[in-house]
Amino acid sequence: MSSRRRLHLGAFMRPVSIHTGAWRYPGAWPEANFSFPRLKTLIQRLEAGKFDAFFMADHLALLNMPIEALRRSHTVTSFDPLTLLPALAAVTERIGLIATASTTYNDAYHVARKFASLDHISNGRAGWNVVTTANPDAALNFGHDAHMAHGERYKRAREFYDVVTGLWDSFADDAFIRDVDSGIFWDPARMHVLNHHGEELTVRGPLNVARPVQGWPVIVQAGASDAGRQLAAETAEMVFAAGGPIADAQAFYADVKGRAARAGRNPDHLKILPGALVVVGDTVEEAQAKRAHLDSLVHYDSAIGSLSIALGVDARAFDPDGPLPEIPETEASKSGRERAIALARREGLTVRQLAQRLGGYAGAAIIGTPSTIADTMGEWLETRACDGFNVMFPHVPAGLDDFVDRVVPELQRRGLFRTEYEGTTLREHLGLPRPANRFFADAARAAE
Repeated sequence: MSSRRRLHLGAFMRPVSIHTGAWRYPGAWPEANFSFPRLKTLIQRLEAGKFDAFFMADHLALLNMPIEALRRSHTVTSFDPLTLLPALAAVTERIGLIATASTTYNDAYHVARKFASLDHISNGRAGWNVVTTANPDAALNFGHDAHMAHGERYKRAREFYDVVTGLWDSFADDAFIRDVDSGIFWDPARMHVLNHHGEELTVRGPLNVARPVQGWPVIVQAGASDAGRQLAAETAEMVFAAGGPIADAQAFYADVKGRAARAGRNPDHLKILPGALVVVGDTVEEAQAKRAHLDSLVHYDSAIGSLSIALGVDARAFDPDGPLPEIPETEASKSGRERAIALARREGLTVRQLAQRLGGYAGAAIIGTPSTIADTMGEWLETRACDGFNVMFPHVPAGLDDFVDRVVPELQRRGLFRTEYEGTTLREHLGLPRPANRFFADAARAAE
């Protein structure tokens, strides 16, 4: 295989499409978010397209938007990802399985155990999307009166990562000797008790699951704030980046990779995959018409609700046809708020115009023919704006099928994407090393 850089492709499933109008598109599956047979079909199509991973986002509360908007949302219900992904592991063989789990509203032991189990069940295909949770309503579902402050969430997340990865290293890879003749199943000398006592967490350990197949499931993060970038640089192996102009993506790429190097990490062991909504047509004009029709299916109630989420304040009181007023700081996502404000200021959008833009999907989009889409993806890869993309589909199944059947073959023809899986684990797909156990030498060294 050529040494030329190739794209990594994740499928960002929420759990099927991020666009608000996706479920209303002609021919779409409105029930797909909550239908295992539909999700099984979709992931098997993605695996046929040799995608690196199926990436399931998650929420710990109903979206914090007015009920007039929420009643139009197709993501109001979805499966718990760590219930769904083991089931999908059983009907797939190679595609990676990435799930979101919050560091703010989970216990570290639970997260470590669930992802270690998923990694064994899938034979090494698990990834953990580390999030601090932006929705303040989640606090009310976990016995808290108020959302944890932004800085405190990231402080807890950093310690949470240390605890989870430490628990994954509870057993040496060769701890389970299973000697039938002697009756010894495992060697206690090859077990480590974590005994973590930190500012945020106290966890004894050890984990009661053998070390994951991959050593650790792949660590995935998102976040454009300074705290989010620093956490990703120190800990992440895949970064789900916000899309935007290519110059902004190049700056983000250089910044996070530079921070990783300064943290003593190999920047090549951190893959940056911006999200991109991809709409495919026979001509660029046809693809643009598809996107326009998709956007037309978003009701204004949904639009203003999405704007409220992005800003962290109720935008219904704003003058729809006036400029965006000054927005106070909140404990919601800072990067989402800043992107919305910057978009309004940059393009001089009214509240109504900004809401309509955010109401469907306001992030990066690649709209065109298979050839022009491949041109764009190749340019981003070659100019160090990304290592690949987390692809978002405008609707399913046809929007996903368009990408798998038409864009993937064009990328393969150009040598930009694999034609076959070359490994079995998600780490192998991404070209990431298997982490050494921090407490034990590996079996080969131990035998020396």
